[in-house]
Amino acid sequence: MNDWNTQIIEEFRAHHGQVGGRYEGRPVALVHSVGRRSGKAYVNPLAYLPGPEGTIYIFATKAGSPTHPDWYYNLVAAGRTTVEAGAVTFEATVQELRGAERDGVYAEQAEANPVFGEYAKKTAGVRVIPVLALTRI
Repeated sequence: MNDWNTQIIEEFRAHHGQVGGRYEGRPVALVHSVGRRSGKAYVNPLAYLPGPEGTIYIFATKAGSPTHPDWYYNLVAAGRTTVEAGAVTFEATVQELRGAERDGVYAEQAEANPVFGEYAKKTAGVRVIPVLALTRI
C-alpha cells in the first residue's frame, strides 16, 4: 500500500493535483497527518467531496475494511491538518460529521462515486464510515 500511495502522491505533485487510474476525473487531495504514538509524518491521497467554500469532505472507508484507517484517528486527535488540493496547500481544521449531516454528505459522495456505496455495504452492521470536514483556516 505504501508503494501505491507513493506513486499516487508523486503523480499528484507532478501534475498539479491530477491523477489517473481509479482516481481519474475525481477530486483527490493529499492529507497530512502525524502518528498519535509514533510522531511520524504521513501523507494519504484521498478522494474528496467539495463542500461549502473552504471545506472538503473526506471519508474513512479503508476500502470497506471492518476497521477505521489509522489516518482517521490521527486527524481526529490532532484537530487540524495540512491539505494539498490541486496546486494549493492549506491548513485546515478537522471536524467529524454525525447523524443526518454525515449521512447526507456520505450519500452525496456515494452517488458521485458508486464505490463508496459498496464500501458502506461491506461495513454495514460492523461500523459506520466516518466523514470528516476539513475546513480551510
